[in-house]
Amino acid sequence: MKLIIQVPCYNEEETLGITYNDLPKHIDGIDEIEYLIINDGSKDRTVEVAKELGFHHVVNFKRNKGLAKGFMAGLDACLHLGADIIVNTDADNQYCGADIEKLVRPILENKADIVIGERPIDETEHFSWKKKKFQHLGSWVVRVASGTDIPDAPSGFRAYSREAALRLNVVNEYTYTLETIIQAGHDKLAMTSVPIRTNGETRPSRLFSSMWRYMKRSSTVIIRSFLMYKPLRFFSMMGGIMLFFGVVLGARFLYFFLTGSGGGHTQSLILAAVLMLAGFQSIVVGLLGDVIAANRKILQDVQYRVRKLECSQDEQHK
Repeated sequence: MKLIIQVPCYNEEETLGITYNDLPKHIDGIDEIEYLIINDGSKDRTVEVAKELGFHHVVNFKRNKGLAKGFMAGLDACLHLGADIIVNTDADNQYCGADIEKLVRPILENKADIVIGERPIDETEHFSWKKKKFQHLGSWVVRVASGTDIPDAPSGFRAYSREAALRLNVVNEYTYTLETIIQAGHDKLAMTSVPIRTNGETRPSRLFSSMWRYMKRSSTVIIRSFLMYKPLRFFSMMGGIMLFFGVVLGARFLYFFLTGSGGGHTQSLILAAVLMLAGFQSIVVGLLGDVIAANRKILQDVQYRVRKLECSQDEQHK
């Protein structure tokens, strides 16, 4: 059983040593542990420091591509390197390395394919009051969108089985944390969470530099993911609301018309017609989106088979 711990990095020469020294060197049930960094276009000595520390593998980007692309590149590299379990952690040592054993245990026991670390958000001192409330709100929205019960959706401390990693695909360029949960929920992958500990802040968060910016970009990721995986539900809800108000306004106009005072309510009739037409069109768009989603699922299955075949060939060549 081979575990690879991947660490996305962007200018992390100062904190990478702390993170590396905190990583586990042995876990019961794991035969081999390797460490990998994704260098996301760092301009400092991140790569040199990683090699000096003892990281086994480096995935190198010549320019910064963002957390989502880095995560997927690392996941792909880990699969080709023969990982049975992949753990993702941050280079700023936010998460307690000893808790990696907690993350991999449900996978080793065949109870889950994805395990997400649940941070003690309310007890984390360097989180502001606003950040704590938004983290809870964002997790609730993701639970609704994904049909899961993950309490800490933005947590980047997580473990994936080989099977789950083969199926994942992130299309947004901001963060992988939210989209992967929605995708896993849609694909009915076995997913759970475990309580973890966090360390003190070593540097300001780069993903959460501005609360409103983070809210805007995260909301875009959630809505886009929901549209990708459940378009019929989304557009049917929107269309149903518009149809409802259109019918109400139409019934109101009809009532006044039958009582002989419909002449002064022509605007209601026009608005009712517009709402009903827009509602009908939304439902049609949802049906078309559902067909596209079905085709996307076929493409995902093809991608899964291609990935699995490529990784099998890599193992045979070793």
